[in-house]
Amino acid sequence: MFTDATIFITIIFLKTMQLLEAPKEAPKEEAKVDITEHLLSLEELQKKYNVKFDEKKATNSAGLSEAEAAQRLATNGPNCLTPPKKLHPILQYLLYLLHLFNVMLWVSGIVALIIFGIDSVNNFSNIYIGIILLFVAFMNAFVDFYQTQKSQAILESFLNLIPTSSYVIRDGKTVQVGAATLVTGDIVYIRSGDKIPADLVIFASTEIKVDNSSLTGEVEAQERGPVNQSENPLEAHNMLFNGTLAVNGEAYGVVIRTGDNTVIGQIAFMTSSEDRRPSPMSAEIENYVTLIASIATVIALAFFLISLFARNRGLAFSFNFAIGTFTSFVPQGLPTTVSVLLSLAAKRMATRNVLVKDLQSVETLGAITLLATDKTGTLTRNQMTVTYVWSGDKLYYCPAVAEQGVDAIPLDLDHTGPNEVLHMSALCSRARFENNEGPIATRPILGDATEAGLLRNAAQKILDFEKLHDNYPKVFEIPFNSDNKWAMTIHKKKHSNGSLTLYLKGAPERVLRLCSTFHDGQNIVPLTDEHKKKYDRTYGFMASKGHRVLAFAALQLPGDKYPAFHEFKKDLGNYPQKDLTFYGLVSLEDPPKHGVREAIGHCREAGIRVMMVTGDHPLTAESIGRKINLMLQDTKESLAAKRGCDISQIREDEVNAVVIHGEQIDHLTDDDWDRIFSKEEIIFARTSPKHKLTIVKHAQSLGHIVGVTGDGVNDSPALKKADLGIAMNISGSDVSKEAAAMILVDDNFASCINGIEEGRLIFQNLKKSIKYTITHTMPEVWANLMNIAIPMPLAMSPILILVSDLGFEMFLALSFAWDVPENRAGLMKLQPRKPVTDKLVARLKDAEKNGPPSFSKRMHQKFFDPVEEEVLIDQGVLSWAFLEVGTIETIACFTCYFFSMYYTYGVTPSDQIKNADDYGTKDFTLSDGKLFDVDTQIKALFVGNAAFYFCLMITQSFNMMCCKARLGLPFGAFMLANPMNFYGILFAVAFCSCVVYIPFVNVVFTTNYLMTGYVWLIAFGFGVIIYIYAIIRTLILRARNPVKYSKDIQGLDLHPTRFSTGR
Repeated sequence: MFTDATIFITIIFLKTMQLLEAPKEAPKEEAKVDITEHLLSLEELQKKYNVKFDEKKATNSAGLSEAEAAQRLATNGPNCLTPPKKLHPILQYLLYLLHLFNVMLWVSGIVALIIFGIDSVNNFSNIYIGIILLFVAFMNAFVDFYQTQKSQAILESFLNLIPTSSYVIRDGKTVQVGAATLVTGDIVYIRSGDKIPADLVIFASTEIKVDNSSLTGEVEAQERGPVNQSENPLEAHNMLFNGTLAVNGEAYGVVIRTGDNTVIGQIAFMTSSEDRRPSPMSAEIENYVTLIASIATVIALAFFLISLFARNRGLAFSFNFAIGTFTSFVPQGLPTTVSVLLSLAAKRMATRNVLVKDLQSVETLGAITLLATDKTGTLTRNQMTVTYVWSGDKLYYCPAVAEQGVDAIPLDLDHTGPNEVLHMSALCSRARFENNEGPIATRPILGDATEAGLLRNAAQKILDFEKLHDNYPKVFEIPFNSDNKWAMTIHKKKHSNGSLTLYLKGAPERVLRLCSTFHDGQNIVPLTDEHKKKYDRTYGFMASKGHRVLAFAALQLPGDKYPAFHEFKKDLGNYPQKDLTFYGLVSLEDPPKHGVREAIGHCREAGIRVMMVTGDHPLTAESIGRKINLMLQDTKESLAAKRGCDISQIREDEVNAVVIHGEQIDHLTDDDWDRIFSKEEIIFARTSPKHKLTIVKHAQSLGHIVGVTGDGVNDSPALKKADLGIAMNISGSDVSKEAAAMILVDDNFASCINGIEEGRLIFQNLKKSIKYTITHTMPEVWANLMNIAIPMPLAMSPILILVSDLGFEMFLALSFAWDVPENRAGLMKLQPRKPVTDKLVARLKDAEKNGPPSFSKRMHQKFFDPVEEEVLIDQGVLSWAFLEVGTIETIACFTCYFFSMYYTYGVTPSDQIKNADDYGTKDFTLSDGKLFDVDTQIKALFVGNAAFYFCLMITQSFNMMCCKARLGLPFGAFMLANPMNFYGILFAVAFCSCVVYIPFVNVVFTTNYLMTGYVWLIAFGFGVIIYIYAIIRTLILRARNPVKYSKDIQGLDLHPTRFSTGR
């Protein structure tokens, strides 16, 4: 009794202290990009950082002195991001040990041992109780701790926060130093392939291009140089940012920010300042504890008064009895059951390439109602890929990526036009493979993303590609630049009229201006207006799909004017600049990853709204969205175009899809947000990290459980704020992995579907397990209550309650972890368990406007005006456990208790009731006249305890089988699909048989091996009654409330093809 009392005294104390000591949340400082150096002149930049450089000849720059660099390093600290604060493992373990349920267990164990120390004779069993409770508490904490540490160790193996070294100019010399030792004012030399080690302002460059996709989401490499005309630092042409990648050219820049002061560092700060709200499951379990405590308090208080005034048991006995009744409602094995079930689910998810950093995230993934996903690197491959080729007046498609157009045919190199275009793609390029190992599709390429896509396509199609550059060596080149918008190369490639061939590629309109002839597939003919119309039509078709489009032209240089050893000079312009032959157009896109289309389709079938949030262009985002089941319906713009009317004539209720530009987000009102989230299909484009965070917060305010997927630094604040942040492992930035609660190890968005299915399954199994587990509390509670209410001897001793909760009960409850879905297809068509409905939104807005509802209003909403949601422990579970099957089990256990005592020792129920106050302390006469001495009374009670305990095990075994069926009747293959259920039953029978039938064990557990075998039959009969009752109950409930599935969505493409699977 004292042990149980301590449990809830501790809970009340902790809750009170939590309310008293919880500080009010201070307003969070908003991180801002505070860079202005991109607006300074080079002279002002040198003055501000006290450094000398030569913008005309960068190698002659003086740079900082080693002494000055050392002083700045000592003052400002190393150039590295401050790692997230981490608790020492011992403190982390102690935190798990201080979880509410664990506190209940270890405090109970300590008090049990103290009571044993005070009076070891009358409380001998307390030594077993105390040791077992302490062991379970520490083991339960260890399970959580071990899972977290293992996930963290895997995560740390992924992280690589900064490049290892960089080239800088110090004391007028170019030297290689550790990137962590860079300081503001350092002159850094960047080459193609280098990871930018700090935030730099460029003062000299040669054709430098950078991949900013991890920061902005744009897959296209961005040109950079000393000249800038943008006030926005993220779009400044003279800025290079820490963590981005140089893919072309070279540059010299001045370090203006290091470590936490860089843009990536400021985004990391914004990420760390956001808190993730409690998971739905943790909130529901806490609500359950509060509910049980409330019920137990009322019942305990009532029986305290009965014991004290009606039974005259005395204050001390009445108080101890009330506390014992209070705590008998608590299923002590529940915390371990929940932790182990989540751990096993996390282990299963790891085998499906989903790494869980937080056990609660396992179930949260199955509960999400809205999945906001980045585009670049998440939905798409972050790899520009050729889709269409137009040459010789024919449109070709690449079977690996593009859809077959009405007039398109598969790309075929037997035709002269496309063959020549592919050779230009490979030769007129600065991109190159880093090595020749592995399949071409996965080889790393050093160079611009567009040129990399062209090179990869050519390499896959051209025979003897490795010899191509040797066969046709380059003799002259003009790289792509923003003035010309084209790139030119001249190669030693013989033809009938000479030895040299010129290739040119670039912006279609610029290339077309340089052409006077057209390759029609067979011959070179004069360029006509008809050709230009076909060009316009094809260019429009490619651009409408959001593709990047390039044009290709060539010229066979006449040998008399351009001999084989002609020396071309860029500054002299002694190369052809007109009268080229137009060969065609090539379109490229960053294509969706394999399986993404099907994954998003299955998400939508499951009632989960999928929304794209990207930094890319709206047209590109919408084009990708329409290929992957994310956007199927018309927006206002597309509907207006179809009708040929102005967009203002389209009513809001006529469309159910919307594309929002980032520039609009800062000006949206609450009504605008409500209108946007009322649409089924949503795309946000040109968004910043702050915008993504704002989107997540507004979605949560409307009741959504939000999951966010992303791989870039720009995704990190939203990943942290979301209910579930999901980062990519391979392409993901380090900051995003730290911010997320879950990581897709293979970068495959389709793994989300595996995770959602596992999350939904674990919720189903957890609910079954909890429904099963808490049912057994009623017989235990009534055993205590009957002791004072009738009164009668205690039908189930405290030690037997403990070995029930932590013995066979736990093993049977854990067996649910391996349960399969009742219907695997149906599992993914169920509505989210907390759907966002008009009633929920109205209730949340009312709470936001008028404050949280009162207790009475909350209770009225809960029982008389509930929203359509399913929680872990709902009215149905509580009714089953406490009123329905709990009552049947209570009757069964008392029946076995009374029968076994009468059958073995002739003690009738009336004998026990008449002599309840003296039972076990004085001899008395039975109703048949026999003397019933104290020793025999104890033996008879132990027989009754054994029967009560054994009957509880058997009826709970039937209850377990009934709880397996949540959506339908307890029949079918799924009932037999989990062998662990049957192993659990065998273990339970063996365990209980040992407790009951081994004589020397009887002393410890207050049982008696003389228990009659008829108890088995009686308990089995009540088990059959429970099973029949479950069938009748299910039939009635399903007739009144059929299972609700998500509505069908018209137009979903869920048929895998070779285009989506890569096969």
